[in-house]
Amino acid sequence: MFLLCLHNGNNKPIDNTILNKSKIELLKIQLTTKHISYNIQFYYLIILQMGIDQDALHFHRSGKRPGKISLKPTKQLLTQMDLSLAYSPGVAAPCQEIVRDPETIYEYTSKGNYVAIITNGTAVLGLGNIGVAASKPVMEGKAVLFKKFADIDAIDIEIDSTDVEEFVQIVKKISVAWGGINLEDIKSPECFSIEKKLKNILDIPVFHDDQHGTAITVVAGLINALEITNKQFDEIKIVINGPGAAGIACGELIKAMGVKSKNIVYCDSKGVLYKGRKENMNYLKEKLTLNTKARTLADAIIGADVFLGLSTKDVLLPEMLKTMAKQPIVFAMANPDPEIKPELAISTCPDAIIATGRSDYPNQINNVMCFPYIFRGTLDVRAKEINQEMKIAAAKAIAGIAKETVPEEVIRAYPNIEMQYGTNYIIPSPFDPRLLPTVATAVAIAAIETGVARKPVDIEKYKEKLMHSTDAALTTLNTLYAMAKSKRKKVIFAEGEEYSVIRAASQLYENGYIQPILVGDCAKIAKAMKNLGIKNKNGIKTINAAISPHNDLYIDYAYNKLKRHGFLLRDCARAVKNKRNVFASCMLACGHGDAMLAGLTRNYHKALNEICSVLANPDDSKEILFGMTVNAFADKTIFITDTNVIKNPTAVQMASMAILTAKEVENLGFIPRVAFIDSSNFGSHKSENYDKIQLANKILQQHDVTFEHDGELSISIALNYDKIKNRYQFCRLTAAANILIMPNMLTANSVHATIKEMAGAKVIGPMLVGTLHSVQILEMDSKMNDIINAAIWATAHMDDINDVDSKQPENR
Repeated sequence: MFLLCLHNGNNKPIDNTILNKSKIELLKIQLTTKHISYNIQFYYLIILQMGIDQDALHFHRSGKRPGKISLKPTKQLLTQMDLSLAYSPGVAAPCQEIVRDPETIYEYTSKGNYVAIITNGTAVLGLGNIGVAASKPVMEGKAVLFKKFADIDAIDIEIDSTDVEEFVQIVKKISVAWGGINLEDIKSPECFSIEKKLKNILDIPVFHDDQHGTAITVVAGLINALEITNKQFDEIKIVINGPGAAGIACGELIKAMGVKSKNIVYCDSKGVLYKGRKENMNYLKEKLTLNTKARTLADAIIGADVFLGLSTKDVLLPEMLKTMAKQPIVFAMANPDPEIKPELAISTCPDAIIATGRSDYPNQINNVMCFPYIFRGTLDVRAKEINQEMKIAAAKAIAGIAKETVPEEVIRAYPNIEMQYGTNYIIPSPFDPRLLPTVATAVAIAAIETGVARKPVDIEKYKEKLMHSTDAALTTLNTLYAMAKSKRKKVIFAEGEEYSVIRAASQLYENGYIQPILVGDCAKIAKAMKNLGIKNKNGIKTINAAISPHNDLYIDYAYNKLKRHGFLLRDCARAVKNKRNVFASCMLACGHGDAMLAGLTRNYHKALNEICSVLANPDDSKEILFGMTVNAFADKTIFITDTNVIKNPTAVQMASMAILTAKEVENLGFIPRVAFIDSSNFGSHKSENYDKIQLANKILQQHDVTFEHDGELSISIALNYDKIKNRYQFCRLTAAANILIMPNMLTANSVHATIKEMAGAKVIGPMLVGTLHSVQILEMDSKMNDIINAAIWATAHMDDINDVDSKQPENR
């Protein structure tokens, strides 16, 4: 999810005058009066509504460089020889080959994986004609989506021209560098003329996502909705409310599926587009008119089977819905507020099938499940265009995924949403990992069959390749966030006065992930919220440890835990009232919260000791607590333990770590493969860790664990299965390890720090794993994004805290 990274990171009050309130209100109005077709736009509106514009500004200017994209070489450039091959004199050879045969440009350059995202800034999101400079952040955002979802290198090009012919000629003259062109945020009706002209003169695919991405996703949902309701495309009556670029494209693709033109009624803010209408018309709307007596949406909707809303909120009234055909299909796609709220629609018409553009309701219509994969398949077969057959193939492929068995990681990510083909699941999740191989392959097949592919591929091998190229980092993070959102647990923040904590809690609450509880001086927290411009104060609970009405309960609990460990009743009372980690731990233990975060202002181990003194059970021989980091690379995710609790684990502790980490990894949708790490490989030399690693493996074998494990192994061998196959055929691992159990904390911490600072992975953690309550301890001075990730982890995996494998070895 893209709001994960929208943070400030500065532990200071924010000057909220940079974007004044009147502009915010104006932007709200603009955004709610125009259809917004994909999620990044929805998130932009949320940012405005939350009053945290500074977070987005900081996000875009933070890091090594401003913006969201950069170019990186795809070849090693370390030596003078490398540079000679990459540039002069070596570069002359591919230049001469391209002169000889222009098609070899695909073999010797990046053209085959390059998409140009081109706009003139005339219809940016719901902001309207804001110009090319102001449109660049949005275009860079689109480039990020291309890269994240389909590993396509996309570069934004902003053309400062509103003249159709001039715009077309500029694109034509620069088109040789690109494998495809994605037109973006160009106002109607010019967008139609521009796309048509470019498709006629260029031999590379041209795709206006505002039109076709929406249409393809809508048709995918309709295919299944009609099947469920036993209706046919050629028999249904459809009302499309909002005849803009997306609405018109939906109508055209629906007609290609068999719907009769006479059965599609278009409505705008003035009513039905009927023959002879003069008000608020243009040549495009004129083509959509029908001979009909209907004049209003209420007239048009009578007897309709399908309503497609690409307009604004609350225009489809319950009394209108009642006049539709039996089992009506309603796609209310205005964001953030749909044309009719799903709960209102269902209460009005229980047999209706409802879809929206929102992620917090079933059946989300989202362009992101379409355009990256359309281009992936198109580029990989070097298609000259994206034709109607390819669009339909994409829609059918998306629809087909919803009928298949849902992957376990997707089910875990959305436990409160019915993931079984039916009225609440007519279309897959936008983050379903099957979209890339399924949709891209279907598009490639259609391109080959219709003769527009210039480089046919072996389809079976191609799909297999795509199945292994899903962005592991994206999948891991989205799974965690979706799990947290489905649970929306109460999270206690022990250091609730800190600005970074308040901002993190506000974002998490506003986006529906948690119910935050801030521990601290309530007046100070309220003042901080005011300084930060946070408007959702009523949704964030604050509590003062010194005067909590539950302190007697908490003191009794702490005393019963600590009275035989040198604590008097007055000591416990003082600790509960004055030490926020102790107070928050008692809250958690007494059921007044579901998870807890601490450590931002305290030494890690001091915070850990305070919390464990209240929550840990020293008499439980099976209890274990350890630190794990999640290291999400583009192509793999690696889990490392123990980074921050047990200095020199025993064999039993290492076996327990393997069991509990494997459970966490399975819950994230991965197949766990454990490697016990050492400096040797299967006894190549007898290190000091040799005996305990051998014993840890034996313990796992005795307990009949179902996951693969082996060791001792060096990291370079454990992560390279080719080396395992070539050297150690007897190894029990059938693929590279993804769980590394380190022999001691020093090794684990060194690897963790190296990855975090140098390896380019998304690092989450260290996270506490074990039988303790769902507690996460932050490293001192953690940034807001770290706080958010820790809160997400604390809630995403908390159901496993009390569900420790009964086969876990006793921890002596």
